This record gives sequence, structure tokens and C-alpha cells, in this order.
Amino acid sequence: MNDWAPIAKEYDPLKAGSIDGTDEEPHDRAIWRAMLARYVPNKGVTGDPHLTLFVARLNLQTTEEKLKEVFSRYGDIRKIRLVRDLVTGFSKGYAFIEYKEERALLKAHRDANRLVIDQHEIFVDFELERTLKGWIPRRLGGGFGGKKESGQLRFGGRDRPFRKPINLPNMKNDFYGEGSAEKRNWSREATRDWRPRDRDHERSRDKRWPERERSWAWGESERERDSKEERSRGRERKDRDR
Repeated sequence: MNDWAPIAKEYDPLKAGSIDGTDEEPHDRAIWRAMLARYVPNKGVTGDPHLTLFVARLNLQTTEEKLKEVFSRYGDIRKIRLVRDLVTGFSKGYAFIEYKEERALLKAHRDANRLVIDQHEIFVDFELERTLKGWIPRRLGGGFGGKKESGQLRFGGRDRPFRKPINLPNMKNDFYGEGSAEKRNWSREATRDWRPRDRDHERSRDKRWPERERSWAWGESERERDSKEERSRGRERKDRDR
């Protein structure tokens, strides 16, 4: 517990797939793919990874000029790389921004997260591909974040950090009666004690049934008597009026 931290210091797909980093088995196929993947960062990417920000959830219409206009307020920018599709040339919705100074990087990381650009709330974090050991991208089953609907939630990042583990005793065996022989015998005796009670309940219910029928029959006779009395009273009133 002393080494626990809400933000992952080293990427482990199995821990990233757990809300508190304590799962021992993967709960979806993407984690299996990430565990079996051997990812090597793109060697074609240049620049200092420790001065680079990852900006995601961008509007597909957002351009490099717009990003430069917004992020230049935090400091001098060295390079902006908006990731585009190789075939269509359209934006994929995320970019990398490299600053000249660490002070500007930290300020943008603190203030630009959840900023609205072109009607989209953006997400800002440090670059992890070249800085976090063992990093596996989202397309290979790794990454952080993810949608709840997809069932591939990932934890340990800024957007969805780990929850602190709760150490609870293992109560599964006692709950299902799989403990000692004394507990199993006690559960059997309890079931035996309940059976005659059920039979007594059925017998009492059978005894009460004819009583209910009598009460219903008595109620119907009372209603008939009341209706007859009302009819006779009505006839007497008519005779008096005449």
C-alpha cells in the first residue's frame, strides 16, 4: 500500500483494466491483446517527449492554426502535430503540442484541460507513448480512459485515476456455506427445522379456508336480507302515499 498511487508509474494492461489495480484476470479481450502486444514507439516522431502535451477529443474541424492560437497563450510553442488520416487527410481528433519551456508545459497542462474549443471539451495530458514504460496504445487494447458503453474502461491516468483498494476479508466460503463441517451441519438442521413449520402453515391455511367460505356466505346472506328489508320499506312508503 505504500507504493500505491492514483496515476500509473508503469503501464500494465491488467492493472489498467482494473478500477483499483488489483485484478488478477483480464475482464475483456482487449486486455489480452494488450498483454500479448509488443509495441515499439514510432521512431519517426521527433521532439522532446518531456515537453510535449497530448491533446484529445478535438473537433474534427479544428485546425493547427486554431490550436496555435489557443495554446500559445501559455508559452512559446516549438511544434504542433495534428494527427490526420493517411488516406483521407481528415483529422483524427487528437494532436501533440511541444513547448520550448517546461514552465509553459506545466501551465498548459494545469489550465487547458477541459477547455472548450470549437464546441468540444478537450482533454490535455502529458505524452505517454515515449515517457511511460510499457505503454500500449488504445488501438492495441491499451490506453487510459475509454467509454463505459464499450466495456473497455481503463484506469490509472489523469482522466480516470485508480481508486484506493479496499482490503476486505474473504467471506465467500462462509456466505455459501462452504466453510467447516459444523457450519454445514448447522445449515442442514436449519432446513430441517423449517420444513415442519411449512407443513403446519399449510394445515392452518386449510383450516382457515372453510371459515372464510362461511364468512363469505354469511356476508352474502346479510346483503340479501338488507336488500329485502329495503324493498319492504319502499313498498310500505308507497302504500302510505296512496
